[in-house]
Amino acid sequence: MAALVLTVGAAHGEPLIVAHRGASRDAPENTLPAFRLAWEQKADAIEGDFHLTRDGHIVCLHDRDTAKVAEEKLVARESSLAELRKLDVGRSHAPEFVGTRIPTIAEVFATVPEGGKIFVEVKCGPEMIPALLREVKESGLRTHQVVVISFDAAVIKTLEKKAPRFETAWLSSFRKTKDGAISPSSEKVLETLRAIGADGFSSSQDRIDQAFIREIQNAGFHYHVWTVDHGETAKRFRQWGARSITTNLPGPIRQKLSE
Repeated sequence: MAALVLTVGAAHGEPLIVAHRGASRDAPENTLPAFRLAWEQKADAIEGDFHLTRDGHIVCLHDRDTAKVAEEKLVARESSLAELRKLDVGRSHAPEFVGTRIPTIAEVFATVPEGGKIFVEVKCGPEMIPALLREVKESGLRTHQVVVISFDAAVIKTLEKKAPRFETAWLSSFRKTKDGAISPSSEKVLETLRAIGADGFSSSQDRIDQAFIREIQNAGFHYHVWTVDHGETAKRFRQWGARSITTNLPGPIRQKLSE
């Protein structure tokens, strides 16, 4: 279904350029200024992190609490939307962003243009899915414009059962075991993808090679990579067939890939 999306990347068989938490090098991450700037920089898609509040709203925030982005520490699931909206999450980035607030998912959806996509990273658990489906319906976005991603396999499995029409990807980074092996192995990744019904696999750029990616693709799954801010690295993953490249620098990476 994603092949029908009218984006710059898709139109030329190129990987989608996905703005990681928006254009997060140039504006406060996961905020409306960052997402709007990402579209100005010709991103094909934006990626945001989402939590469920105490009163059932979905807000855009990476960590479970606000310590990283605001002067006051509030835990998302223990706070109301009104409480979270009082916080200034732009001040620490640059003076021009003073007064920036944590956005709701509805506000983030509203930035997505015709032909654009949004990668929704569910940072809590499957309990968000009912609210997420309502928000997508109310947003007017088409199904193919929304990709749901999560490190929590249960989130993907739940969504695939409730709304299999949405594209999904399971997220994982890699680590080296004591014997030097890479974990998770390609066998473990494929086992997980099949068990939860995911459409694809999204990984960090480290400790992965073309052979690993080809195994994922040959098994019928999409491959996505994050977070790539170096042009030559982006070119390498394009050559390896990544379906999307997530970056903090959508404008420069777009320029580098067009050279």
